[in-house]
Amino acid sequence: MLRSVLAGGLLIAALCAGADARTLRIASANDPQSMDPHALSLQYQSRVVTQIYEGLVNRSRDFKLEPSLAESWERTAPLAWRFRLRAGVSFHDGTPFTADDAVFSIERAMSRTSQRANQLRGIAGVKKLDAGSIEIRTAETDAVLPEKLWLVAMMSKAWSEKNKVTQPQDYNARQETFAVRHANGTGPFMLERYEADARTVLKANPRWWGRGTPFGGGNLDEAVFVVIQSDATRLAALASKQVDLVLDPPLQDLPRLKADPSIKLVSTADIGTQYLALDQHRAELPDSGVSGRNPFKDRRVRLAVWQAIDTDLIVRQVLRGQGVSTGSAVSPLVEGHVAALDARPPYDPAAARALLKEAGFGAGFRVTLDCLSVASRAAACQAIAAMLERVGIKVNFQPAPAATFFPKVTQAISSFMEFGWAPGTDAWFVLNTLLRTNDGMFSGAFNGGRYANPKYDALIDAVRVEPDLARRRTLVGEVLRLIRDDVAIIPLYRRQHTWAMRPDVELVQWSNDVAELRWVRVR
Repeated sequence: MLRSVLAGGLLIAALCAGADARTLRIASANDPQSMDPHALSLQYQSRVVTQIYEGLVNRSRDFKLEPSLAESWERTAPLAWRFRLRAGVSFHDGTPFTADDAVFSIERAMSRTSQRANQLRGIAGVKKLDAGSIEIRTAETDAVLPEKLWLVAMMSKAWSEKNKVTQPQDYNARQETFAVRHANGTGPFMLERYEADARTVLKANPRWWGRGTPFGGGNLDEAVFVVIQSDATRLAALASKQVDLVLDPPLQDLPRLKADPSIKLVSTADIGTQYLALDQHRAELPDSGVSGRNPFKDRRVRLAVWQAIDTDLIVRQVLRGQGVSTGSAVSPLVEGHVAALDARPPYDPAAARALLKEAGFGAGFRVTLDCLSVASRAAACQAIAAMLERVGIKVNFQPAPAATFFPKVTQAISSFMEFGWAPGTDAWFVLNTLLRTNDGMFSGAFNGGRYANPKYDALIDAVRVEPDLARRRTLVGEVLRLIRDDVAIIPLYRRQHTWAMRPDVELVQWSNDVAELRWVRVR
């Protein structure tokens, strides 16, 4: 702890010394973990990497899908899509972006070690048609193909071959490759320096194709992402003008910040949801004190856990009202959301104890709850642990940094975990990622409990290929009701994202908690 405090102090001093009017200094508690754009599918990485790398598609100021490195696309046959590439685009090393790079990048993103492979399920192949276009073929009719390509970064084939990074970093194995600390994208910002768990420095790309167009409009010369784990230190840095923007201000300080004329707050509803996932695959729950059984395999136990948690109280006291309790796996901002599912089962500890007794666990059991060591998340997990204790479930709360926590989720080595997912506007991606049977490649990458239900798999696969929008919404509703009825996961709440900044910073706040630097202006 002393080492991190000293390092943070020196880092802030360095940032202050090098700042100018066109530099944006952004503080948060989290590090991006890696610069390899296909290795991870985590928000903390996306916040940084999407400023450097671009996909064929992106999102507009109002979060709608829009062209990026593909100027247009069309379905040319039932199983084929043609994407016309933007001309005149160069990578940061000056080499041109070509159809060969696009083909290479999609194939790389579909590799075994890529966390982006999960969203590309159903793609049968990709090929170059000519110098300015590629064709993506699908195994079946695919209604959501363009949406799938959001966040799938385009990389230089030649650069990747030269630096021996033609395959994505194996993040779970803690592999170190050239692409972890170096980058060569086409985006509005270039990586100047990445210091893990300390800072990431980006410089504006003077050759970016979007300069002077509606795709851009910002005026930054430089952006510095700085990791400051202490809530108090992050706010002190903002108050002393050593940073300009705090993405995760402590919730208890928001009323004070709102009253401070030297600080501006912006807020938006989260498109994502926080969940509890439960181990539903191992025959015996580790360290539970129950020999030869896994309580979470029993739906009654899962429902008991849900009814033992007062999420309304967590929202009021832990989140300080900055959120809303929910019973739905997706938010109203996601296509196919069913409003009737937002009402969660009633908080009822007595009913929870009765369900545990009925399932044969009247004496309770033990379980470890893994949680990200972010202050508000950790506090919510502590509250959950205390509530479950009252119904006989003894919880060992175990907070951990992202580098330790997320491999537990993706490798399904946690018994009980709290995490969130910020999707795009289409439901398929998040539902396929969270709950479809894990196949080690294209499905269930974040299915940490290894939930497996053939009916669910069939429904979510039908969502992917259904071209009729009305029918698709109906199918998504069926999926959401199945999740609810089976207690596949336990939805908790949706947060309210609030950022604190200097008044002279103008930006666009997306509902997935990401700030696109291409639109940021510093007065």
